[in-house]
Parts: sequence; structure tokens; C-alpha cells
Amino acid sequence: MSASVRLSLTALSLFAAFGLAACTEGGAETVEQPSLRPVKVIEVEAPSTARELRYSGTVKARSEAAAGFRVAGKIIERLVDIGDRVMPGDVLARLDVTDYQLQMRSAEASLAAADRQLETADFALKRADALYRQQVTTKAQLEQAQLTYNQALATRDSQRSSLEQARNQVAYGELKADKPGIVTAIGADAGQVVAAGSPVVTVAADGEKEALIAVPENEIFAFASGKEVEVGFWSKDGLALKGTVREVAGSADATSRTFAVRITLPDNPQILLGMTARVTALAPSDKSLFELPLSALAQDAAKQPKVWTVDRTDATVHARSVTIDTFSDTGIQVSAGLKPGDLVVVAGTQFMAEDMKVRLADENLSRSAEADPATATVTPDAATR
Repeated sequence: MSASVRLSLTALSLFAAFGLAACTEGGAETVEQPSLRPVKVIEVEAPSTARELRYSGTVKARSEAAAGFRVAGKIIERLVDIGDRVMPGDVLARLDVTDYQLQMRSAEASLAAADRQLETADFALKRADALYRQQVTTKAQLEQAQLTYNQALATRDSQRSSLEQARNQVAYGELKADKPGIVTAIGADAGQVVAAGSPVVTVAADGEKEALIAVPENEIFAFASGKEVEVGFWSKDGLALKGTVREVAGSADATSRTFAVRITLPDNPQILLGMTARVTALAPSDKSLFELPLSALAQDAAKQPKVWTVDRTDATVHARSVTIDTFSDTGIQVSAGLKPGDLVVVAGTQFMAEDMKVRLADENLSRSAEADPATATVTPDAATR
């Protein structure tokens, strides 16, 4: 091989080596560093000193009575159904009053006989008085005639009262409404034999309405007559009214061990009897409560609640055990484990790991612990990593 050929091969080898080195350096320059995961956080605000109490209840009429017959008997007719509106004097149901009518006729006959006896005694008294004035009879006979008359008069009055009672029993065979209202329940039907006072028709009187809720004994001291509460309705999301506690039961229910609380509602045509009411009341709390959205809550290996906090200095996340006091409409209330100013991750908690570095975007930092969890979402580029 000539010297010129060997020189050409050497130059070609050096050129290839320099090209490979250049490619290697270019490839090293294009390697991307791992990017930081963006997260959505909120800043914990100062704790609240009051806690919200929430209950479900039922709208009821302030006055609701189960009407029943004042005498026993067999129902022969029921004239109303549930939901019917009644006015004072309307007949709700009727009894078979045949026996009471017979008693009334017997009382009428007894009264007629007592009237005749009174007339006879009155005639005998007048005759005895006339004879005594003529000194034909003795004073004892006059006194006897007077006594007979008084007895006949008392018997007549007694029979008159018996007749009035019999007539009342006949009238009681019709069950009538005594106030305007709506029929809410039926306790007996035609053909049924009922005792005096047995509930037959329940009528909710027109007028004030109230919400009835059941409060457990550990929260009953938060309620007192005159306390204002907020009342919402399941079927009317936009309707919120201010109610006033009217009555707190003096003893707990024997079965549920809860106390009945009645809340007076303002007059509103949209409120109907039987609607489901949501009652919200504020009560003083003996501990500081931090409000967080539900999306911030996670669990540790022992299934205990925790949240992920972000260190402002090095932008790393750290698990923090918390104590949940209660759940609310906006999320959870934490009583221990946080302090004001903490940054808490509210989206993407399933991707977090201890000491993991994250990226906080200014637009993702919320200053309110009551932020809507629906808006707390991981950015699209983070979801794809």
C-alpha cells in the first residue's frame, strides 16, 4: 500500500471518530431532565370557632289532630280522602246511630211520662193547699203534697237531661271538622267498628307550618326557644328560609333517644306539608376547626386520615396526619394536624409520595380553604405524565 493511500485511510478514520464524538455530544445535550409534577393546593385559613349542625326533618302543620267519634259504633260512610281540604262543619264520616235513636225515643217517652206526673203532683199540691186554707186538712198533708211535687219536678228535669244526652249521642254519629285544614291520614274505614275516641281522620289545620327534626342528646344544648336557624328544602334547591326554634322536647324519645325540636317557618306558598327540610344551625365549638375540601383527604397505610402538605422552601410534599371532626357540605372540618398558612394538596393526592418535588403555579394557588373541589384539578400535562 502506498503512503498516499495510507494517509487517506488515516484521515478518513479520524473524520469518522470526530463525527461519532460530535453525535454523542449532541445526543447528551438533548436528554430531558424529569419535569416536576404540578399540583393544586389551597392555603389553610384561620380556624373557625363555630361548627355547623345539619339535620333532616319534615314539614308539619303546627296544629294537627286525629279526629274521632265521641261515641262507639260502626262506621257506615267515610266522606273524605287524604289530601282533601275541609272547612268547619264538613262531615268527615258517619256512624250507624240506630241504637242511639232508639235511646232518644225512650228518653222522649220518659220525659213525657215525667211531665204527666208533674202535672198530677201540681194538681194535688194546689188541692191540698186549698183544703188547708179552709182548715179541712192538716199541715202534714200539705207538706206531703209539696214533697211529692218536688220529687216529680226533679224527675222531669232528670228525664229532660237524659233526652238532651240521647240527642247529643245521635248527633255525635256524624264526625265533623272543627277548623279549616287538609286531611293527612285515615285511621278507619266504612264497615269498621270503632271505640269512642279512636282516630278516624287526621286533619292538619291551616296556618303556621313548622319543621320537625330529631336532635341527639350530645347536641341538644345548642338549641333553645327563639334560636334562629336556616331551613332549606330538598325539592326546592333555591329556597332558603330563616326559621325560629319554637319548642324543644323536655325528654328524649324512648326508642330513638333523640329530642324533638320544632322550628317555626315563615309563611310561604311553596312550602307544602310533608316536604323534606334541611335544617342548618351554628353552635359554639370548644376546639379550632379548619375547613378543607373533601378532595384533600387521603389515607395512610393504617387507614388513618391524612393530607399532603407542601413545604414552601423546597417545594416538597409531606404527609400530615389529621383528626376529622365532622363532614360538611363543602368538605371536612379538621380539628388537629394543621395550622394557618399550611399549603395542602387538594388534587392529585393519589400521585403524591414523601419528599416528592412538585411545581406550584401561581394561578393554581387558592387563598380560600372553602374553594370548590370541582375546580381543584390537576393540569392536563400532569395527568399525562
